[in-house]
Amino acid sequence: MGDDEGLEDLVTEEMLWDRIPEVEGAERASTYYELSARIFARGQYDEALALAETACDIYDQLGASAPSEGVAQAYSAIGYNLNQLKRMEEAATAMSKAVEILRANKSSIALELACTLGEWWFASKNFEKVISTMDECAQEHLLDGNEYGAANDLYLIGCAHRSLKNFREAIVSFYEARDLFKRNKEVIQVARCDQKIASCHVALGEGDLALTRARKALDVFETAHDHIRSNNALFEYGKAQVLLENYEEGLNTLDQVLTVATDEDPKDFEFIVDIETSMAAVMRILGRNTEADEIDRRLISVREALADGVESQANNS
Repeated sequence: MGDDEGLEDLVTEEMLWDRIPEVEGAERASTYYELSARIFARGQYDEALALAETACDIYDQLGASAPSEGVAQAYSAIGYNLNQLKRMEEAATAMSKAVEILRANKSSIALELACTLGEWWFASKNFEKVISTMDECAQEHLLDGNEYGAANDLYLIGCAHRSLKNFREAIVSFYEARDLFKRNKEVIQVARCDQKIASCHVALGEGDLALTRARKALDVFETAHDHIRSNNALFEYGKAQVLLENYEEGLNTLDQVLTVATDEDPKDFEFIVDIETSMAAVMRILGRNTEADEIDRRLISVREALADGVESQANNS
């Protein structure tokens, strides 16, 4: 096997191109796949995608006689290239075909690619598919005794439920992930779950519960000197204070969050808009309408700029 690997290393890209007219069927498809992999490594994703799609077309023509592993490789290559080209939903669709084939063949890499697929579904905002994909991954990880893997799966399920505003279901998933992370002494991951649980309680208007969870997350992140996560947890803490009608304290906390967020470079303008929107709402409760009006006026321009950015990304993809 070592000698075979050595021979593979000696096969140049030019030799692969020369091979194409000389072979047919599965060997021809495999050659296109090999070329796609090499060109992908150079970062030429459009060309690599075209080659992977050609390999897939040849396998399709072969029908039932096509080697399933080769077909899965071609689909996964299409997925990886589409992912690099930021065509996330198409990437996830291609990868889902690869995962389906690999699962049917009980391949050892099926679970790894399925986890990647779940992340891509999340990036394409297809949250229902995130939940179904990662639920299967979590069960497989638990069967394999990989609690850390299952915890990550459950955390992503929680994030998907949260994005769908299924806050009760999200809390359940985050607690399940938290228990597994805690059992494995993954302290930062436990705190990440606490922060997300706090955000769900905020969304549900449960100030006491939100405050408790945000405080736990904040304690860990501050101890770890994890400043970005500390600030995110502090944001939930401030919103919880407002829910508990501690308006002045809550506004002061939100102002601290804003100071840190605006010192970051590059700036997360979506986060800044969320903070200032929350602050304006508290100011109105406190009768500081002039200040709130000024914040709302400024944020109109920022939201327009962010919306333009989204449109530009859509046009470029």
